[in-house]
Amino acid sequence: MKINSLARESLINAGGIIESAFSPAKYSIELSSAAYNQLWQFEMEALPADLIRRGMAVEDPTAEHGLRLTIEDYPFANDGLILWDAIKQWASDYENHYFPEPSLVQSDGELQAWWTEVRTKGHADKKDEPWWPVLKTPENLIHILTTIIWVTAGHHAAVNFGQYMFAGYFPNRPTIA
Repeated sequence: MKINSLARESLINAGGIIESAFSPAKYSIELSSAAYNQLWQFEMEALPADLIRRGMAVEDPTAEHGLRLTIEDYPFANDGLILWDAIKQWASDYENHYFPEPSLVQSDGELQAWWTEVRTKGHADKKDEPWWPVLKTPENLIHILTTIIWVTAGHHAAVNFGQYMFAGYFPNRPTIA
């Protein structure tokens, strides 16, 4: 959580690194917030759903990873799906170890409280959306864990670290009043 605190203090705060370095200046975070408000859905953050939504893949149970890519040589998808499957396997192993009986997922009060907090505190503005997955089965837990781990690891690294070539050099720009 320390990294989130540091980001709020220097990266996304008013007058912070993003506002002083990105071309939309003081509107950078506002634009990002508007996009989040209109576009973000937990289920769409799962890599397979993201690829399908963007027209980069279609469901195909006979294809590797259950998806047929519309562009075969798409490194984000090719590498990402290998990582997605590895994360999903880890989440499955974790779930099977800690919840050997399927009924334990739904009856675990601490687990249910965690999932409620993710939805109602972490995304309070979207807490009542109908698209939130329920946490009743081992499969639900595996999918939720896989999605969260993917977003905070593989997706974050691929999307943010790859921006250096485009955002690593900031030429002087006029100040926007």
